[in-house]
Amino acid sequence: MTRAKETVPEISLNDPQYYINRELSWLEFNRRVLSSALDPRTLLLERLKFSAIFSSNLDEFFMVRVAALKAQVEAGVMTLTPDGRTPQEQIDAVGERLRPMVAELHQNFEQVLRPALAEHGAHILNYIDLSQEQRLYLQNYYEKQIFPVLTPLAVDPGHPFPFISNLSLNLAVVVKDPEEKDEHFARVKVPSSLPRFVTFPPELRQIDGKPALWMGVPLEQVIAHNLESLFAGMNIQEYYLFRVTRDADIEIAEDDADDLLLTIEQELRKRRLGGSVMRLEVQSTMPENIRVTLMQEKKITSQEVYEIDGLLNLKDLMSLMSLPLPHLKDEPRTSIVPPRLRSVGEFTKGESGEEEKDFFTVIRNGDLLLHHPFYSFSLSVQRFIQLAAQDPAVLAIKMTLYRTSGNSPIVAALIAAAENGKQVVALVELKARFDEENNINWAKRLEEAGVHVVYGLVGLKTHTKVVLVVRQEADRIRRYVHIGTGNYNDKTARLYTDLGLLSCREELGADLTDLFNYLTGYSRQRSYRKLLVSPVNMRERMTQLIRREIEYSKKGRSGRIIAKMNSLVDPLMIAALYEASQAGVQIDLIIRGICCLRPGLQYVSENIRVISIVGRYLEHSRVFYFQNDGSDEVYIGSADWMTRNLDRRVEAVTPIEDPSLAKDLQEILGILMSDNRQAWELQSDGSYQQRLPGDEPERNAQNILMEMAVSSANAN
Repeated sequence: MTRAKETVPEISLNDPQYYINRELSWLEFNRRVLSSALDPRTLLLERLKFSAIFSSNLDEFFMVRVAALKAQVEAGVMTLTPDGRTPQEQIDAVGERLRPMVAELHQNFEQVLRPALAEHGAHILNYIDLSQEQRLYLQNYYEKQIFPVLTPLAVDPGHPFPFISNLSLNLAVVVKDPEEKDEHFARVKVPSSLPRFVTFPPELRQIDGKPALWMGVPLEQVIAHNLESLFAGMNIQEYYLFRVTRDADIEIAEDDADDLLLTIEQELRKRRLGGSVMRLEVQSTMPENIRVTLMQEKKITSQEVYEIDGLLNLKDLMSLMSLPLPHLKDEPRTSIVPPRLRSVGEFTKGESGEEEKDFFTVIRNGDLLLHHPFYSFSLSVQRFIQLAAQDPAVLAIKMTLYRTSGNSPIVAALIAAAENGKQVVALVELKARFDEENNINWAKRLEEAGVHVVYGLVGLKTHTKVVLVVRQEADRIRRYVHIGTGNYNDKTARLYTDLGLLSCREELGADLTDLFNYLTGYSRQRSYRKLLVSPVNMRERMTQLIRREIEYSKKGRSGRIIAKMNSLVDPLMIAALYEASQAGVQIDLIIRGICCLRPGLQYVSENIRVISIVGRYLEHSRVFYFQNDGSDEVYIGSADWMTRNLDRRVEAVTPIEDPSLAKDLQEILGILMSDNRQAWELQSDGSYQQRLPGDEPERNAQNILMEMAVSSANAN
């Protein structure tokens, strides 16, 4: 008996039911961060770290994403998202989804993590639990170290309600005049310039007569129990903690900005003060009348108020990572020098005048793929730039700087290169959110040293991660390139997983030359030999690569796509993946953060699987694999599949043409997809389910990749 052919219903891939809301997907990402703080398999101090990261992430979410939604509401924007929500509906959904998560975070800290710390000799104490000797110590500390910094601000007809700065922790204090019997409201800011926890000296670290490893009291409690010194002659009636989060996004009309650097400096001054209040966090014990006072003064509703049981601002828990409890945090790891670079010396010439083996020789001998932090960033990419700065044969260095560290050795190398007479060009992206001030400082220092500093293109943020080194060799000029997925930041390179390619392929060098001419001059380059460049050709080329797999699948051959990125948001790219799934293409997506695609939907995405990996390192690399009927193609680069990356940013993605390196990338993707410790599987309803080893051996992809790097170093 033959089975009747199944009738496939007519489907519109624009239907909102096929898309997950961007903001809610981000909240699910932060839920996965929170899960690491809740997971008893995670070491204790690492659980504190993930609690701090969750809190820090939320701050930025309110300052940027919620602020953008509120601005749309105020402007009367009614445009629907791909999943069919208005801005107000998104705000409502965010609050509904987020409040239980915040409650879970604080409950876990107060009831699980705080007692567990105490079991290991580290005590975060409440002031009321202190001995008389400890209180005397804190009173003396307060008078000498805290009191001089504080400024009480009264609220009365002669003193308007004080401005509450963004992310500040504050005490709302009610005082009573004993003569006039009137109550007054005042605000005391908890200074962020002082440590959040006031620690006791060893002789006062006693619990039940036994010595403790560490003891501390929250700074705000020390202030609260010494308020009499700030309000002499008044009776302290009550006090409650609160914290505000403000709109901190920067909007710049670039077409009207004669001097982009000056404009951003002015906007940064506005940010320090902050815009409208997006969130008010209050102690759950704060009475209604004080809440109403704060809400009225800040012009917010109960929708913006979040009740907190216990400590506010848990991102300060990050400071406890320095506790001397090494067995309660991940073992330190040392990044490995890439095997081919282990024996590399300085740029030198032998007696015959011929070059001896140096960094540039290694690159000429074959492309080099770098996987950080498993391979050392400082001894590969950073060293490449430092050597180029000193090499007499190097004529020019051009690179993009999106985010770099506060004391960047790479920027120092560019300054040295300019001082050595080389042509140096640095494209510094002033609009890198929350790094604007750091980048402005570097831009000024670079310009003072004679570096040609460019601030990017009007209307486009330069997000690409590229370096071009031009070198005189014998009777020819040769161009060396680095094209990466991560920022040129020596600090985050130890915390983020990123990939980079070092090469001297002629076509890549020519493409980067054209790209820098596009960035620094009036070039309107529309075609590239190898690179996929946004906003020029990347969307078109990525779509073509997906459609090529569709065509193979329709012809009865196998179609296969694997893509790893931070976020998948763009509706057109999602629709293309849906079409590929409908054609039978097998698709695996490794999306760390936001994913607006719904996998596993009948007739739409049955052939798509999505995982997210949240672990010790922040997964930051972008890799794109297309089977191409057996002639595999693999790409790496700076772009996610978000509308901003494809249309409003300058991005670069490069093919990996060395077959052995392409195989290495496929192996990395396979290891990530097999993870059963840090991987979460996206369900069609938008929720995530954590993979568990069950009866299988635990496979932690990041651990496996580090072990492989160590093995490769030992083998050489």
